[in-house]
Amino acid sequence: QVQLVESGGGLVQPGGSLTLSCEVSGDTLDNYAFGWFREAPGKRREGLACIRDDELSAYYNLSFDGRLTVSRDNANNVVYLQLSDAKPDDTAVYYCAADKSGGPRTLALCLMPLYYDAWGQGAQVTVSS
Repeated sequence: QVQLVESGGGLVQPGGSLTLSCEVSGDTLDNYAFGWFREAPGKRREGLACIRDDELSAYYNLSFDGRLTVSRDNANNVVYLQLSDAKPDDTAVYYCAADKSGGPRTLALCLMPLYYDAWGQGAQVTVSS
């Protein structure tokens, strides 16, 4: 079974950038799609982005105005999420998730937690000065 481990979280200054990593093990990464989500205190889990098994195909939550970039390194079994211009409201636990089917076909499915069948443990990101 596929296992996911997030890393790269921590304290970030407002306006700064960070990159989260999702290390994948237990199965080949090539045929999986991956999603990124976050969960802030008192908030529902929010879909951020996903990348399909096609490395060049991705969907993004449009409310982030281009501040998100998702990428993958199949050779090293790592998926990345870059967040730029960090804001205090970005403070949350960030999760990566895997879909063995190869990826959602619509933005709505990309942002839906129930679409995914494997999850990492989460990484805390705190944006504060």
